[in-house]
Amino acid sequence: MDEKKVDAVTGWKKPVSRKDLQRFLGFANFYRRFIRNFSLVAAPLTTMLRGGHKKLVWNLAAEQAFDKLKTLFTSAPMLKHPDPSLPFIVEVDASDSGVGAVLSQRQGNPAKLFPCAYFFLSPTECNYDVGNRELLAIKLALEEWRHWLEGAHHPFIVLTDHRNLEYLRTAKRLNSRQARWALFFSRFCFTITYRPGSKNGKADALSRLFEKEKTQSDPQTILNPSCILAPIQWDIEEDIRQASRSEPTPHNCPANRVFVPESCRDRLIRWAHTSLATGHPGTARTYHLLGERYWWPRMEPEIHAFIQSCSLCARIKSPRSLPAGKLEPLPIPLRPWSHLSIDFLTDLPPSQTFTTILVVIDRFSKACKLVPFTTIPTAFQTAEALFTHVFRNFGIPEDIVSDRGPQFTSSVWKAFMDKLGITVSLTSGHHPEANGQVERLNQEIGRLLRHYCHDQQGEWSHFLPWAEYSQNSLRSSSTGLTPFQCVLGYQPPLFPWNAERTDAPAVDDWFTHSERAWEQTHARLGLAVRRQKAQADRHRGETPLFNPGDRVWLSTRDLKLRLPCCKLSPQFVGPFRILQRINNVTYKLLLPRNYRVSPSFHVSLLRPVIPGPLDDASPLSSPPPALDIDGSPAYKVNTIVDSRRRRGHIQYLVDWEGYGPEERSWVSTSDILDPSLITDFHSRRPERPAPRPRGRPPGRTLGAPGVARREKGSVTPVALHL
Repeated sequence: MDEKKVDAVTGWKKPVSRKDLQRFLGFANFYRRFIRNFSLVAAPLTTMLRGGHKKLVWNLAAEQAFDKLKTLFTSAPMLKHPDPSLPFIVEVDASDSGVGAVLSQRQGNPAKLFPCAYFFLSPTECNYDVGNRELLAIKLALEEWRHWLEGAHHPFIVLTDHRNLEYLRTAKRLNSRQARWALFFSRFCFTITYRPGSKNGKADALSRLFEKEKTQSDPQTILNPSCILAPIQWDIEEDIRQASRSEPTPHNCPANRVFVPESCRDRLIRWAHTSLATGHPGTARTYHLLGERYWWPRMEPEIHAFIQSCSLCARIKSPRSLPAGKLEPLPIPLRPWSHLSIDFLTDLPPSQTFTTILVVIDRFSKACKLVPFTTIPTAFQTAEALFTHVFRNFGIPEDIVSDRGPQFTSSVWKAFMDKLGITVSLTSGHHPEANGQVERLNQEIGRLLRHYCHDQQGEWSHFLPWAEYSQNSLRSSSTGLTPFQCVLGYQPPLFPWNAERTDAPAVDDWFTHSERAWEQTHARLGLAVRRQKAQADRHRGETPLFNPGDRVWLSTRDLKLRLPCCKLSPQFVGPFRILQRINNVTYKLLLPRNYRVSPSFHVSLLRPVIPGPLDDASPLSSPPPALDIDGSPAYKVNTIVDSRRRRGHIQYLVDWEGYGPEERSWVSTSDILDPSLITDFHSRRPERPAPRPRGRPPGRTLGAPGVARREKGSVTPVALHL
């Protein structure tokens, strides 16, 4: 006899509870007629079930009866080889932890028992729903006895206590797993028949053989040992009661509110504004939160002043008011081509190798000059182009306004302008509105070129002279004249003109006409400037007045911050001290040397620091010097912000101590000398890319903790964690 065929019975473990014993005897009762004197053999076991819910006491007689029954189940008179000429019966059942199956044949009456089988369920299979577990039981039973059931002479019956499986062969929708099993079932000829669970005891008992072992798992710790459980204590209420003894409640305090003495107000507002449950709300919400329970005189103004001083709100919250600073127009010129504005129109598609346009506009007549370049020109090339295309035709101007591009801040440009006696005016940092005329002209040039060559973009350089001619031929809304009329004194014809010849006008009349045109242009420019200022000021707030030494926050709108997510980056950085008031709307700030940006900013990019209880920000000073580790510069690290994988290697975004967020940089793992920084980061951010585990590289020496290396001007700290 093959021991594997009857292992499900011989391996049945000793019952340890009344339920286990009832399950075993229920299984045995199905085959009692095959065992001589079954009732006498099982008497010690059945006696133990009498007397209600007594505790199961296992004795020697019960042990002998249990072992003898298992032996009789598997002895030759009990089990026999199947007869291929008779139909088979497969009984299956599934529990939460296992699957049981019994194979039998009806040879006369009753059926004869053949091998029994049980299967453990994997953790994934335990997650199947009831229907899939019962279907899995059929699959495992057919796999176990495939050599008897596949190609049997008669269709066999599969008995299950799950009625829905009777309709398996007619189901219209099967998931991928069920479809694979159905393909396996097609190799067999069988019928699934429903049997109530109360009559399916044999397979049910086998499926629950080891259920107790599965459910009785070792107790697991739910709370981390590092967690501290302590009652929540609200000591502010007690402080208010103690302070109320020396400061009685005023008579005008509402009856349903608690009066807060002056000594407790700052602490209460700080809790309501800065706690994690509130998240730094504004004045109205903080007042509503506290006003439902507390009261004191001038409560809302005090809350407003308190919140205005919050340095975290000043850095994080976006401004909701109008941009500060009224419009400050540039001086109105007195003649054409005396005051210019210049800029570059870049990133154009190559056209005859040209990709850039130098745009020059006369702020008096609104006339323009467009000069193409193959690349963004240098300071010398820009000056040479101005002399060739502008100065030699219209004379040397008095003033040129430009942005702070490298061409216009270089020593070559300044020396060239000084030699010609031209004043250089640079716009404030990140405020292109200061050079708005040329910025608006850039938009018009782009519009014209799109109309000319929208279907042949590589030919835009051929249409550039026409764009310049068109711009100089159209009337300006500011002057009421075309640029040609203002500069030349007449309008070049746009259409064929066949008028009769006339005598040339007198020289005096020509000069008089030109002077009159310039005077009219100057007057109309003044009206246009006043109109534009009134229109722009409707969308701007009052200009705040700062004095040298005042502290301000600087907007990060145009600063390049290295952060994992721009949406969560601070709106302002600082604070910084004001060094100089350049004009009504522009200030020069004291910035750290590592910022590498122009220190002049428009007032709309500044936010004042409001002194108060929550003002814990001090002006940023010069960054700390580098450390020397093994002859290389190293810098202290605040924290690791993010990680990424580049070319198979891990890089970390590091926030340096003493440097702003715009100086964060990506460094390789080898540059971080303190391994605890990497460990702490991945414990906080386990979802981010991490190094693959391997041994320490040979020859690696550890530096000071919390330090990182720096390479050629870019901050590359060797992580130093102090």
